[in-house]
Amino acid sequence: MRLKLLAAAAAMVVTSAASITYAQTKWDLASAYPATNFHTVNLNQFAADIDKATAGKLKVTVHANAALFKAPEIKRAVQTGGAQMGEILLVNYQNEWQIFGADGLPFLADSYDESAKLYRVQKPMMDKKLGEQGMMLLYSVPWPPQGIYSKKPLASAADLKGSKWRAYSPATARIAELVGAQPVTVQAAELSQAMATGVVESYMSSGSTGFDTKTYEHIKNWYDTQAWLPKNAVLVNKKAFDALDKATQDAVLKAAADAEKRGWDASKKTNTDSIENLKKNGMQILKPSAQLTADMKKVGDTLLQEWLKNAGDEGKALVDAYRK
Repeated sequence: MRLKLLAAAAAMVVTSAASITYAQTKWDLASAYPATNFHTVNLNQFAADIDKATAGKLKVTVHANAALFKAPEIKRAVQTGGAQMGEILLVNYQNEWQIFGADGLPFLADSYDESAKLYRVQKPMMDKKLGEQGMMLLYSVPWPPQGIYSKKPLASAADLKGSKWRAYSPATARIAELVGAQPVTVQAAELSQAMATGVVESYMSSGSTGFDTKTYEHIKNWYDTQAWLPKNAVLVNKKAFDALDKATQDAVLKAAADAEKRGWDASKKTNTDSIENLKKNGMQILKPSAQLTADMKKVGDTLLQEWLKNAGDEGKALVDAYRK
């Protein structure tokens, strides 16, 4: 009888352990940026907050530096369930839907305040579109303002003619065409190698990207044009989210709201810190000349008009609402 009781007790322990294991949900979050980047640091804190709030019931593993999926593959991976969560650079998907590229239009929203204003108008539209695609937008965080990295000094946009220009989005590829540069498609994870081998001689990005990729080892000039603040967005597969119980869903949404606020603050701090770090490593931080500024604003006007033509009534409604 004692042996039977012990066997029954052991079975209960095994069953209990199995139920605990079963109750734990494990998700993957795909990201394309280095582990040290402020976006990725924020993602890891987001995952830790979910773990803590759910007492380990939902475990989110962050896969940085395109280790799980390359940048252009992440949105599709989330949509199809290849990863339950993913972080994307919205402007990469402008060709799919023009509104994704609104925050990559040069000089439309060129400060944190203006970027926040644009996001407030853009977000309901993105919520609807992503919902139709089986996803949810959890939060979005901007990169610091974009400037121009160039091997050679720039007095005007004409000095970029013939330069091998890194393009990572439709807008950056179009800028290359308008200034006469040679666009080369290179994602963040491959940028260091592309500069080291001479594939890239110039590009537009933030101080943060320049420091992360050690651009200062290959390029010595950064022109602080403050052209735009492209946003990363963290998405979740809707079916995966809907399968969670209400308390866990609430924990994810609360962690996302906290991550959004923390991320915007981190972006502002990173902007200041990365520029200082670039300086320390030999990068010249330069104010663009009046001619370069005028040339780039002309490029921005062209891109905006082209974008409005492609975006139709939806794009016009967004810009009109933003400019109110």
